Amino acid sequence: MSPEKALSARRFASMKGKRIAVLTAYDYFTARLLEAAGVEALLVGDSVNMVYHGQPTTLSADMPLMLAHTKAVVRGAPNTLVIADMPFLSYQPSERDAIYNAGLFIKEAGAQAVKLEGGVEMAPLVKRLVEVGIPVMGHIGLTPQSIHRFGGYSVQGRDAAKASYLTQSARALAGAGVFGMVLEAIPTELATEITGLVSVPTIGIGAGPHTDGQVMVINDIVGLFEGFQPKFVRRYAELGKLLREAAEAYVRDVKEGTFPSAEESY
Repeated sequence: MSPEKALSARRFASMKGKRIAVLTAYDYFTARLLEAAGVEALLVGDSVNMVYHGQPTTLSADMPLMLAHTKAVVRGAPNTLVIADMPFLSYQPSERDAIYNAGLFIKEAGAQAVKLEGGVEMAPLVKRLVEVGIPVMGHIGLTPQSIHRFGGYSVQGRDAAKASYLTQSARALAGAGVFGMVLEAIPTELATEITGLVSVPTIGIGAGPHTDGQVMVINDIVGLFEGFQPKFVRRYAELGKLLREAAEAYVRDVKEGTFPSAEESY
C-alpha cells in the first residue's frame, strides 16, 4: 500500500462541498474496478451480509466476516480510502471492545478508517476512538443495525422531534471528531440543513441531492441484487441479467456438445 497516494481520512474531511463519490465494495475484483473508475472512497459495508451472504438483515455480520472482506478490498484498491463498517455488537458493549475491534480493522485488515452507527449517544465513543488514532465516519438517520427498533426500513426525521435529534446528533458527531458522516433515508430538506450545520462532509444515501457526496451499494446500482430496490437506487447496469444469460448460454453449449470446440481444446 502507498499511503502517500491514498486519499486519507484527513483529506476526505477537507473535501466539504466537493461532490464526493463513494461506493460499497466487498471483494478484491470489484475493488480493483472501482478504484480504476475513480471512486474516491470505498465502504466495506455490513450490507455484505445481505447482498453476498443472503441474510435478511445486517445484524448477524461479525468481525471475522467483515475483516475478511475488508482485507480483500484493501488489496484490490491500495490507492483508495477504504472505510470498514463496524458490525453490530463490535462497538456497543464497551469502549474497550470498540477500541480493540476498530483497531483490528486498521492493524490487521489495512483499512484507513471505520464507520459506526448512532447519534448523540455515540459521540463520547467516537471521541475516544479518534483520540487513540482511529479515524471514524459517523452514520445517522436510518441505521440498519437498529432496524428492529425502527420497525422496518423507513425514512427518518419526518417529525420535529426526530429531526431535532438528527441535527443534534450531527453536531455532536462533528464535535467528537468524525471526518465525515453518512445521512441515510432522511428528507432532502433536513439533509440539506444538516449539511450546512456541520464542517465535515455529509454522504447521502436516500437523502437527496444536496449532501456533500453520495454512497450506494454497488450490487444495487449494477443490478446484482434483485430483491428489495429502494426508491433512491438508480440502476446503471443489469449485470444480474447478463450473468444469467451467459450461464444459460454456457449450459446450452455444454448440453449440445458445442463447447469446447476444437480451437478450445489441446
